[in-house]
Amino acid sequence: MRNIKILFSVILLGAIFSGCGYNTMVEKQEAVASQWGNVQNAYQRRADLIPNLVATVKGYAVHEQETLAKVTEARAKATQITIDPENLTEENIREYQRAQA
Repeated sequence: MRNIKILFSVILLGAIFSGCGYNTMVEKQEAVASQWGNVQNAYQRRADLIPNLVATVKGYAVHEQETLAKVTEARAKATQITIDPENLTEENIREYQRAQA
């Protein structure tokens, strides 16, 4: 009878401990699922930022193109006027300086 009680106690304790182990495994699995959800959220946030970045770069490219056109035009105007040393007058010098500014 005593052996049966010991055997029953061992089986009961084994069942209790295995139940605790199963609960721990479920908790760990839920923690892993939660962390993986955080990783997926971070990737989704990053993927959502890419179109905004592309739009910003395109907008700045338009600005750069306008700036380049203005600089090229100003450079062309500045080199368009030349002073002939034989025809050097005060009016020509002022016009040349205005074009260089």
